[in-house]
Amino acid sequence: MLLSQIGMDEQALLAAIHQKMPFGKYAGRKLLTLPEPYLVWFHSKGFPEGKLGQQLALMYEIKLNGLESMLQPLLERDFTP
Repeated sequence: MLLSQIGMDEQALLAAIHQKMPFGKYAGRKLLTLPEPYLVWFHSKGFPEGKLGQQLALMYEIKLNGLESMLQPLLERDFTP
């Protein structure tokens, strides 16, 4: 699969896109569905520490590179962390 070719763990990617934003204006929304300007704002101000910050940075890169539509079908997949 493409993920293994780029060195991305499928479970880590699934966890990131299914992670819900725990705070702020978009609390409760899955990270993949966050608006790009919100992620750009985090990028300029600094992502939070820890796993959430890493996941937000990943979503920023995904959106920056136009990969969101390719990953959208993964939101329909069942995911249990």
